[in-house]
Amino acid sequence: MIRQVYVGALTIDLLLGDVRSLKQKRAVIRPVIAEVRRHFPGVAVAETGDNDLHRRAEIGIAVVSATAANCTDVLDRCERMVAGRPEIELLSARRRLYSDED
Repeated sequence: MIRQVYVGALTIDLLLGDVRSLKQKRAVIRPVIAEVRRHFPGVAVAETGDNDLHRRAEIGIAVVSATAANCTDVLDRCERMVAGRPEIELLSARRRLYSDED
C-alpha cells in the first residue's frame, strides 16, 4: 500500500502594535513563536521575513501529515492562535498544500 504524504505551509503577515525597535519586535514575536511550538510540537515555525522592519513580521509554519485534512486542520488552528493575540494584527495568511504527487 502506497502512503500519501502532505506538507502544509502557512505564511502569516503581521502588523505589530507600538513597536519602535527591533529589540521590541523580537520581544513580541518570540512569545508568539514559542506558543505555537508549545501547542503544536509537530510543526515547524519561524520568523521568515520582514526581519529589518520594526512593525512588520512574517511567520512561516509548516506541518507534515498523512492526510490533507489534518494539515489543513493544524494550520487553521495555528492561524487562529496567532490571530487571537491582542498585540498583533493579522494582515494576511497564505496557505499552500503539497503532496508527493506535486
